[in-house]
Amino acid sequence: MSRTRFRAQQVLANTRWATHGAPTTCNAHPHGTERVAIVHNGIIENFEDLRRELEEAGQVFSTETDSETIAQLVDYHLGQGLAPKDAALKALNRLEGAYAIAMIFAGHEGLMIGACHSAPLAVGYGKDEMFLGSDSLALAPLTNRITYMEDGDCVVITPQKAEFMTFDGTPVQRKEQTTALAAGSIGKDGYRHFMEKELHEHPLVIGQTLQRMVDPASRRVFLPDMPFDLATVPRAVITACGSAFYAGMVGRYWLEAIARLPVDIDVASEMRYRNPPLTEGSLGLLISQSGETADTLAALRSLRQKAIHILSVLNVEHSTMARESDSVLGTVAGPEISVASTKAFTAQLTVLACLTIATARARGMLDALAEEELVAALLDLPSRAAEVFTQGAAIRRLAGVVAEARDVLYLGRGSMFPIAMEGALKLKEISYIHAEAYAAGEMKHGPISLIDRTVPIVASVPYTPLFDKTLSNLQEAKARGGRLLVFTDTKGADRVSAIAEDMVVLPHVHDFVAPILQTIPVQMLAYEVAVLKGTDVDQPRNLAKSVTVE
Repeated sequence: MSRTRFRAQQVLANTRWATHGAPTTCNAHPHGTERVAIVHNGIIENFEDLRRELEEAGQVFSTETDSETIAQLVDYHLGQGLAPKDAALKALNRLEGAYAIAMIFAGHEGLMIGACHSAPLAVGYGKDEMFLGSDSLALAPLTNRITYMEDGDCVVITPQKAEFMTFDGTPVQRKEQTTALAAGSIGKDGYRHFMEKELHEHPLVIGQTLQRMVDPASRRVFLPDMPFDLATVPRAVITACGSAFYAGMVGRYWLEAIARLPVDIDVASEMRYRNPPLTEGSLGLLISQSGETADTLAALRSLRQKAIHILSVLNVEHSTMARESDSVLGTVAGPEISVASTKAFTAQLTVLACLTIATARARGMLDALAEEELVAALLDLPSRAAEVFTQGAAIRRLAGVVAEARDVLYLGRGSMFPIAMEGALKLKEISYIHAEAYAAGEMKHGPISLIDRTVPIVASVPYTPLFDKTLSNLQEAKARGGRLLVFTDTKGADRVSAIAEDMVVLPHVHDFVAPILQTIPVQMLAYEVAVLKGTDVDQPRNLAKSVTVE
């Protein structure tokens, strides 16, 4: 659900593909009858039973979707003589699953009803107009006055007010907030796509995030107060989805190597079903751009039941995850419009780097001099990130090779392995080219059989302690006909040039921050390939910015 609004009349709109049934005009939202129309984010798990029951009662369905069941159920109760609010509440109490719903009613022009269960929904306030949207970003062009609904809330809105209640009709109070988002902050500013703009914001968001957490004078990290002690947590478990999961993988390398904190990591959609044994008092570290990712939120709630401290790394600090966490570390990335995450990823890495330093200091694993060295590397990063964009022509040259391929391999070692995974994901997301990422040392354990002249190999190889090992792996690939496209730095360029078909030379930075810098060119490569292939860069097929259902 992007947003719904009305002044004297109601309007419903939703940018959602079909979860059930083909993505056809018939299955597109809104869904409705002569008495009610609805839009819906989520999945109604018991829709088949409800549909059978309603068809037996005489309701006539016209789509294949689970969402139409909501409209038909409300319509049935309206047909029994119930008023819109009563019909809506009675229907809501029959639904199972995750949903955010907006409803309007024939003959009730000043009325809209919304409800949410395990999916986000926000109310926006204007002058003699009201809005419903899936989050504050959707409402940013319309208002900065927001109320975030809580799980199990229903709201009845008119052009002048909003009345909140639980599904049994009990009135509840919900706080109105002012958000920092504004319509002017989400334009393209002359760039071809939102993704291109957001790529160019990497240096800015890294700097803004550091300003919140680092004192440049003393070169020390200062995190907000937390209701737990980083010095005493026995273990951490990191969970996230997509790019945020890869950021968590880098965080695991850092926390274990520098802070000497044992870390487990799981994809959020698997973690709670795997039901791992957890030590009471451990740290649950959750990462999400939107703070509404359904699988990550479900993992948070699962950890909460096991007496785990919850620390979330979020870009939306008024989100559901923020409200349910013990503490939040904010990524100061601003609105990210393109579906493929870019600047939010480097902001997440920046936060995790600061968290690593603070944790290492608290655990006695980092003295003042070592902290100053790592902080200095972070403070140097925004200017080095800006230098990456001088390599645009070289990256476009690599893109010309990749755009002709059906399959691409990405390689990295150590903390570069998650960056290889991020690069492969971006390429898949927006160019629709099949790509796989491997830890470079694993190539000879099977994947090396894939290598021939038709499969480009994209490698992230900065001059770190693993440089020689990675270079050896690349030489093995070259010996088997591999076309090596390498991201390296000024210290590694001479040795890489001897084996690479082409390369992009980045500034040399401290080993600690190299994953953050190496992220930018692999994302730029995916963008340039997508532009060459003519895909819809900002809205790739089948994907949504915030995945608010399992």
